[in-house]
Amino acid sequence: MTAGMRYYAAACQTDLENPKTRDGIRAQVDHMLAMIDRAVVGYEPFFSVRLVVFPEFGHAAPIYPTVDELLDRLAVPIPNEHTDRYRHNARQHSIYIQTATFLERDDRYPGHVFNTTCLIGPDGLLSKYRKVHPWIPWEVHASPHDLPGYAEDLFPVTETEIGRLGVAICYDWLFPEAIRQLALKGAEVLIRVSAYMDPWGATPPMDWWTVVNRCRALENMAYVVACNQGAQAEHYPPFSWPGGSMIVDYDGRILSQADPGPGENIVVGPVDVAALRVERERRRGHHMLGHLRMEAYEAYGRSIYPGSLAPGTCALTVEANERAIDQAKKRFRDSS
Repeated sequence: MTAGMRYYAAACQTDLENPKTRDGIRAQVDHMLAMIDRAVVGYEPFFSVRLVVFPEFGHAAPIYPTVDELLDRLAVPIPNEHTDRYRHNARQHSIYIQTATFLERDDRYPGHVFNTTCLIGPDGLLSKYRKVHPWIPWEVHASPHDLPGYAEDLFPVTETEIGRLGVAICYDWLFPEAIRQLALKGAEVLIRVSAYMDPWGATPPMDWWTVVNRCRALENMAYVVACNQGAQAEHYPPFSWPGGSMIVDYDGRILSQADPGPGENIVVGPVDVAALRVERERRRGHHMLGHLRMEAYEAYGRSIYPGSLAPGTCALTVEANERAIDQAKKRFRDSS
């Protein structure tokens, strides 16, 4: 068991032109499967790569401004033909793949589109995570948190032979509560599937990307495998994407990192879950998970951001997001 808990992770940072229709997703998957083969087979003489992670929007970015257009042109159900191909690759290499995000449609939630990543292992689709904190106002994906009657796990943690894996997407990581939720549910490897744009990248003075990844690792005593989008501005306008994909240990040390700036990269670094488990058991000081005084945080009992969509509400819009932001800011002012 211990041998399986020591391995290498690969963050596969992509630089691909965004497809305009769902027919173009297959070519994206072709490229990412080839990156997996390069990471696993290429490093085989040196490292045992068992976990491969891709960035947000690697299959398709929300290039259309309305939900109806996204549903019509880019959204796909899950599972789909692409997750089947990842499953075959995971079985072939005996690895775990955290996919790039799909724009997902689900007939149980008509009129909504989700931003979703899948964890796929040798035995198939293990879990999927839908982004809880869309990057508002621009993203019109639904947060599953806001849907009345939504009963699926918002923050799944998956037990695997390479440790307990938890994932969140891009802007989710700006909320320490989201990542702490994964850690409190047992996550040992925290996976960040991201499309973080300039100027909030991997270089000072606005190196949010680096600061947040390191903070979430050390405060949750967990490894972080953070894969960022590396697309050039012309591929995913209007933003440029700073890359900087990295692997961080449970003390916040960067073990490996891509150079900042756009471009395709495969970043490989060690993950030692066995050592992490020993350290979580051994450590007495700076054990933030064990020292957490949950009952002290009474502010968490109140609602700030509007919590649910009204019954019958369908597609989100940028304008609706703007109104919700104004309401949330007022709630914050009134309660502080």
